[in-house]
Amino acid sequence: MAPIEIYGLQLSAPCRIVEMTAEVLGLEYEFKKCDLMAGEHMKPEYLAINPFHNIPSIKDGDFCLNESRAICAYLVNKYGKESSLYPTEPEVRAIVDQRMYFDMGTFYKAAGDCMYPTMFGGPAPGDKEKDKLKEVLGWVDGFFKDDKFAAGGDCLTLGDLCLIATYTTLKSTGFMDLSEYTNAEAWEKKVAALVPNYEKANMDGATAFGGFYKSKLAA
Repeated sequence: MAPIEIYGLQLSAPCRIVEMTAEVLGLEYEFKKCDLMAGEHMKPEYLAINPFHNIPSIKDGDFCLNESRAICAYLVNKYGKESSLYPTEPEVRAIVDQRMYFDMGTFYKAAGDCMYPTMFGGPAPGDKEKDKLKEVLGWVDGFFKDDKFAAGGDCLTLGDLCLIATYTTLKSTGFMDLSEYTNAEAWEKKVAALVPNYEKANMDGATAFGGFYKSKLAA
């Protein structure tokens, strides 16, 4: 089988979710850089793979797909049927789905509302944005009470991979001190130990994101 092609940027948390999923499943893949800032997402060869011209995307043989959560679910459904990453029991899977959608629509949005104005120009985040992020982080911290993973059990799931990508991205910027979120801090270390090639699959990109953020902060 030819390696799965993952298109994206390591700076992007959603791209790193896909890469971490492939690592946990032990899949052979090739990460192909698609630089949005250089306009590579608008080139005809990329539009043939993903007409929505966003990242990440994958190409698995002749099958192409975008949207990180859909990609991760596809990879587990096809290649990891015995994996606990995406449980098949309806109620447990529903919680995993909830965590993934919460990460996309609530956690990543709250973090982005505080990070992106500095990076791309815009009014500095005010008390409203900061207070919202603190509220969301409180919910995130609550997911991991009693030493649990994101879905409330003892197993790593796609919910954890989504949340860890956002958490480490935010942490790398130094935007706020996360040490008070002790459940999340302990969980971060557990996830790092369970994802093969974690530095390459997640932390290199998160650290680069933080560097980009800090360079704009100092400008």
